[in-house]
Amino acid sequence: MVILLNKNNKDNNDKENTKSINKDYSDWIKAGEIASKVREFSKTIIKPGARLIDVADQIELKIRELGAISAFPVNLSHDSFAAHCTPISEDETVLDKQLLKVDIGVCYNGAIGDTAYTVDFSGNHAKLVEASKKAVENALKILKIGTTLGEIGKVIEDTITGYGFQPIRNLSGHGLDLFKIHTAPTVPNYDTKDNTMLEKGMIIAIEPFATTGGGRIRDTTHAEIFMKISDKPIRDVFARTVFEEIKTFEGLPFSRRALAKKFPLPRLNLALRQLILNGNLQEYPPLQEVNQGMVSQHEHTLLIEDEVIVLTK
Repeated sequence: MVILLNKNNKDNNDKENTKSINKDYSDWIKAGEIASKVREFSKTIIKPGARLIDVADQIELKIRELGAISAFPVNLSHDSFAAHCTPISEDETVLDKQLLKVDIGVCYNGAIGDTAYTVDFSGNHAKLVEASKKAVENALKILKIGTTLGEIGKVIEDTITGYGFQPIRNLSGHGLDLFKIHTAPTVPNYDTKDNTMLEKGMIIAIEPFATTGGGRIRDTTHAEIFMKISDKPIRDVFARTVFEEIKTFEGLPFSRRALAKKFPLPRLNLALRQLILNGNLQEYPPLQEVNQGMVSQHEHTLLIEDEVIVLTK
């Protein structure tokens, strides 16, 4: 799942977050393995004629079957939407000719595996899909302790523009920590000239987006993904009941769809709005390319050690 650059995000600037990672990396390796298995499973069910809601439910069920929980609702973003799209409870969307981004997050004992790929059902965007995939591959070739964030961004940008497209500049890769999907460092998708170096023990997600548009995204409306940000007192009784259920997500992002399995949708919608206005929740609306250009995405999670390990390979 992506991080939106220039958005107020304390975790993104708090380098102390990275210090809490357990130096026994077994849980991180396991999270990456599960994420990889779920990604490959998803490729067997994502096909023309499949309902988007069924795909989402099956992916999230597979995560649970493999002994983990979702680090965030599976993102199934199509065409000009880059991220933060997940089906609504009554979604009747059927896969047909979409350019579909599939972004999967797995949380195992707090450790997170984050991986993404793109499927082109139209058959018209093979080069665009290849651009973001190759950008990841080329970035992996230069990764080592001491590689700078600017160097990573330059490789990603050069790769994508070499295909005739633009990287999305206000989306980025990110660090990962226990139960936190976005921490320092921000891993850019263009050459920021940032001389911050990768350090031994960092766990990061590299996440290029390529687009036929101008290279920026904007928030839209109708968010379906939310995250708890505060325990401020809540006056409404039903909203408090919903909030108690939200606490079971361990501070990770969740979907309206997940809560709608337990609460009537009209009352749930009102409760979520109250919790947002009260400052308990942050919403994450779908992100669309500003010129409605088509968007592709690929992502891997990596452990920076003497030999860089691709955890979601």
